[in-house]
Amino acid sequence: MIRQLIRSYVLLVAVAIALFTVPVAFTLTDQLRDDTELSVEREARTMALLLGNGSEASCQALEEMATAYSRETPDDVQVLSEEEPCAGKLPQPDRDAALTKALDEGDTTSDWGSSFIWGPHLVVTVPAHADPVDPDAENAEGPVVGAVRIEYSTQTLTNRLWSIWGFRAILAVLVLAVAAVIGAVVARRLTRPLRQLNDMASKFSDGDLTARSPVTGPQETQTLARTLNQGAERLDTLMSAQRIFVADASHQLRTPLTALRLSLDNIADGVDDEFVKEDVEQATAEVVRMSRLVNDLLVLARAEAKVTAAEPLPLGDVLEERLAVWRPAADERGVSIALRGSADGRLLVLASPGHLDQVLDNVLSNALEVSPDGAAITVKVESKGDQVVLKVLDQGPGMSEAEKSRAFDRFWRGQGLTGRSGSGLGLAVIKQLVTDDGGTVELEDAPGRGLCVAISLRASQRSGG
Repeated sequence: MIRQLIRSYVLLVAVAIALFTVPVAFTLTDQLRDDTELSVEREARTMALLLGNGSEASCQALEEMATAYSRETPDDVQVLSEEEPCAGKLPQPDRDAALTKALDEGDTTSDWGSSFIWGPHLVVTVPAHADPVDPDAENAEGPVVGAVRIEYSTQTLTNRLWSIWGFRAILAVLVLAVAAVIGAVVARRLTRPLRQLNDMASKFSDGDLTARSPVTGPQETQTLARTLNQGAERLDTLMSAQRIFVADASHQLRTPLTALRLSLDNIADGVDDEFVKEDVEQATAEVVRMSRLVNDLLVLARAEAKVTAAEPLPLGDVLEERLAVWRPAADERGVSIALRGSADGRLLVLASPGHLDQVLDNVLSNALEVSPDGAAITVKVESKGDQVVLKVLDQGPGMSEAEKSRAFDRFWRGQGLTGRSGSGLGLAVIKQLVTDDGGTVELEDAPGRGLCVAISLRASQRSGG
């Protein structure tokens, strides 16, 4: 936008310069041409008067004047006269149309040698009239007795023309340069409120609900900034209220479920009837499942309510920490967990604090639950430009295409092992957390058998090479 404003400003200045400078330059060129033509014609008429006088003194003066004129300037003076004493004392011009017109019709002609500006020479031909018979007659002119021609070199005139146009061209370039600098300053000042709004929007999209934009600039941008700030304030208030509700619900729901489970355990300890014990154990299992469901609901609610700004996190360190936590549980069943790929400490991903840990815990828990004893769980890390792909492959029963299309639906449980014991919210929680961090999660078929959970996260620009 800044570049477009600068280009528009410079274009307007260039058009203004062209409209005001070019016509003036052409006017000066025409004036220079007319003044030069009048000056040369005046000199030729002066010489023609001396030629027309016909006296020896006049001819001598004409010769001296023409010689001095040619010596002082690069011009050439030519005189045509068939009468003494002026005949043959100066160079004679070639007989052409201009000379014939001067001798036969007594007309003065000027030839610039080119229709475009001018040629290398200006040729002015002036007839020389003898003294009139009746000097008192109106417009009295004597007969034409010769002609004077001056071939004026236009080199000096061309140099002056280049000076006129060159000065204006240099001045135009300087003005355009100054206009570009002023345009850049003005454009940056005009777009500063928009950049501030963009910074606020970027922070807001990253989860920083406290981001606000300064109310500066023109009235329109001030109104927009106030509207966005009010919307952000209202959204922050709503999210805060939702977080408070989640915290209260967590306390209110967990406490009675815990008390109910303890009561059932006490009942089971004091009852000898096997049928009653079986019923109590079944009720206890349902309470346990309800507790897991409540925990998953609270986790999902927190994920939807709490939006925090993503930060660069070392993926390798987080992976090693979570794998170290889950390896003892896997060793009890003979399940191995292997890490593959370039997950060193220099590889950074953008994720909210705690999100990546929770995602890995849910994925590894599901993988461990569906994997048979003695199986292997593989964690792969692939760096693809501005994305880091984390894949968790198990050797469980896998999922059909229909099951994979519904796996992220809330409360949906498949036909596998997790379908019998899970709450149907694990993958929904994973998708919510990953989406909040600007990533994606997909389910694929693992090579051979099993399921592959592919999680794409944004790579941080601070990642080392």
